[in-house]
Amino acid sequence: MSDTVNPAVIRRADYAAPAFLIDSVSLEFDLVPERTIVTNTMRLRRNPDAAAARLELMGEALEFVSAAIDGKTLPASAVRAHEHGLTIEDVPDAFTLTIESACNPGANTTLSGLYVSSGNFFTQCEAEGFRRITYFLDRPDVMTTFTVTLRADKTAYPVLLSNGNLIEQGDLPDGRHFAKWEDPFKKPSYLFALVAGKLVALEERIRTGSGKEKLLQVWVEPHDLDKTRHAMDSLINSIRWDEERFGLELDLDRFMIVAVSDFNMGAMENKGLNIFNTKYVLANQETATDTDFGNIEAVVGHEYFHNWTGNRVTCRDWFQLSLKEGLTVFRDQEFSADMQGGATDEAARAVKRIDDVRVLRQMQFAEDAGPMAHPVRPESYVEINNFYTLTVYEKGAEVVRMYQTLFGRDGFRRGMDLYFKRHDGQAVTCDDFRNAMADANGRDLAQFERWYSQAGTPRVSVRTAYDAASQRYSVTLSQGYGEAAPAARETQKGPLLIPFAIGLIDRAGRDIPLRLEGEAAANGTTRVIELTEQEQTFTFVDVKEPPLPSLLRNFSAPVIVEYDYTNDELAFLLAHDSDPFNRWEAGQRLATRELLALAARAQAGEPLTFDDSTVAAFSRVLTDETLSPAFRELALVLPSEAYLAEQMAEADPAAVHAARQFARKRLARALKNEWLAIYERHATPGAYEPTPQAAGHRALKNLALAYLAELDDPADAVRLANAQYEHANNMTDRAAALAVLLAASAAAGAGVAQGALDDFYRRFEQEPLVIDKWFALQATQRGSAGRPVIEIVRTLMAHPAFSLRNPNRARSLIFSFCAANPAQFHAADGSGYAFWAEQVVALDALNPQVAARLTRSLEMWRRYTPALRERMREALERVATQVKSRDVREIVEKALA
Repeated sequence: MSDTVNPAVIRRADYAAPAFLIDSVSLEFDLVPERTIVTNTMRLRRNPDAAAARLELMGEALEFVSAAIDGKTLPASAVRAHEHGLTIEDVPDAFTLTIESACNPGANTTLSGLYVSSGNFFTQCEAEGFRRITYFLDRPDVMTTFTVTLRADKTAYPVLLSNGNLIEQGDLPDGRHFAKWEDPFKKPSYLFALVAGKLVALEERIRTGSGKEKLLQVWVEPHDLDKTRHAMDSLINSIRWDEERFGLELDLDRFMIVAVSDFNMGAMENKGLNIFNTKYVLANQETATDTDFGNIEAVVGHEYFHNWTGNRVTCRDWFQLSLKEGLTVFRDQEFSADMQGGATDEAARAVKRIDDVRVLRQMQFAEDAGPMAHPVRPESYVEINNFYTLTVYEKGAEVVRMYQTLFGRDGFRRGMDLYFKRHDGQAVTCDDFRNAMADANGRDLAQFERWYSQAGTPRVSVRTAYDAASQRYSVTLSQGYGEAAPAARETQKGPLLIPFAIGLIDRAGRDIPLRLEGEAAANGTTRVIELTEQEQTFTFVDVKEPPLPSLLRNFSAPVIVEYDYTNDELAFLLAHDSDPFNRWEAGQRLATRELLALAARAQAGEPLTFDDSTVAAFSRVLTDETLSPAFRELALVLPSEAYLAEQMAEADPAAVHAARQFARKRLARALKNEWLAIYERHATPGAYEPTPQAAGHRALKNLALAYLAELDDPADAVRLANAQYEHANNMTDRAAALAVLLAASAAAGAGVAQGALDDFYRRFEQEPLVIDKWFALQATQRGSAGRPVIEIVRTLMAHPAFSLRNPNRARSLIFSFCAANPAQFHAADGSGYAFWAEQVVALDALNPQVAARLTRSLEMWRRYTPALRERMREALERVATQVKSRDVREIVEKALA
């Protein structure tokens, strides 16, 4: 683009169709780390729906060499290369354009575009990385077919991969070789991929539902081949699931996954050639935890599902990002739930649902309340990389889930079928998806559009009334946003359509059959009522006794429910609610209420006490063998310190930490014998199995061990943890034991854990992902007055295994400290904020995307106590004067505004 066509703020309202279309592109790469030559031959034509006299191509960090139209080299006067791209004057209506350019992959620390990692070539093009590879119409609504020829030294780069199908390969003079790939499906440039290097593959051939044979490959560095089986199994399960659930079949002859250790994201869905962070591919029992195994299954599923929801149908523009991401997160959530509990085991599926909602409430709700608040479909941005957010992904998934809640699985499938029938091969909008759901189900969903355009977390207030004489129970729902952040308030135009699932429970703990006023008969024990007005009343009849409402079952909408349960009522729901999610929710509400009261007393310097009835409620869950171990573990984990701080008028991390630690110690002391019994009962002897059932036993066992470490005398916990560490046959148990030893060290002295820390490093120093765990465990430990964690983190930054250039390593140490250790990061002396500022500035010079993610640790600074606020503001202002990237500047400026 020209210098004037790069506005500071890009707005959805300004969308214009591309002036030119590309019918086909042929790319030739001569791969050399210091100077890769790219020859780009495009067939272009003017878009009849747009007008432009000249051609504007995007390009960044490129060296322009030459350009030719229809074989004739263009004179210098006809081409202008500039920092934003390439401008060519007076082009024909249809023509072939050949551009030769050069880039320097070896020096590309941004990990966007073409770069070198561990001596191999990789690409990352979403959102705007392709323009760092060649001059192009780098926008998602320009879709074309790609033919790609790769040439490189055969010894250094024996494997040459790109999108689609391999159609030719062979040797060249001077020890070089080539491979030619053709992708038969039109795609935007952000889905382009290239990999070249010394890699090996786990291969498997399968037949799809229609009987076609497909080649599946997982490519890794040779020493990691033994860690690829789970990723391959996850891929096969994903392919089978998408066929069965949505009738969607793999469309290419082969599907490839490639793992790279230097990667800004989790993975990328490039058509047929998915490039993954090693974190979401590599796993065996010695190196990966149960959580890692689950995450790999989910991320492999997510990227594979993008083949249809993102690739075959893609985004018209980046404001529509949730069209593909929210939909595909929902699909991967459903896939993981089906893998865990099938389509009918709601108790098992609820474990996945609870995990998903916990992330949403702890992190996305906070985003909704801050300066970066934005709708699921944003209206403007400065740097698109900053909008790969929890709102777009996780809240976007909840918006998609509400279609299924409204229409059921069959209705949702009808909507999906119509969506693909209408839009396969197109770049479309969130409105196109909503219209397909509406038309397939005969519904007017005009009001539902507000979920895409309004920011903030809705609140639903509930009032109830029971009339014994008429046996009528009325539920009045009212919706609003409360004290929304300014960034969210300006988007809020009217009431939403909120599917609100409700059940009623009698005094014996049984579900009451539900009949709404005006209905002929009762229909089920959970009803989804549709709140469409600011306030509505729903009346249930034939209710023979005052019931206890079970509200927003299975978290049927991403809202905050305001209803004043008593502690006894919450304890009753925790013991009896048939909806597994709401059982967990009742326990969380009970614990949150107790912990916030404790934090207030800690702030006031008052003695701390923990209600006996809350201990009793936790005891009942702990010892209830009718509940799955996985569910009990989730129910017995106290709300996080970050979530609790969010619930305070002024966040006070020190008070929250004191309150939560007091509660953990109280539960440890009161239930010591029960924790010991649980630890023994839920051991998993024998060969390791990464199944949901076995993982649930390990999770509950390791939670028991963690609680035992909170005892005034943690000798039992240290003894058990040392034995578990020494004899563990899997990383889940070994890492959990090490974490317990670190926790015990806060009370018993550093020596308790140091031996295990040293042994852990010696065992796994050749396993980068495990060393990431070693760094993270130390960054998130509790610390002590004599040795705050900031000192440990600064020491570890000088460790030979630490590198700021590797995003995984930076996240393992720096992000873990700043985002996952609030009590230590928010130290009263401001040392955490000074450290944060140093690292943001350092990362900004290397990798702005990673720096921007770290920057967000302080975006909510205005919600903290005055003393902390002042120190955070100083750190933000220091960063504002030193950083250069749009990525970081957008976040800092919005935070300070």
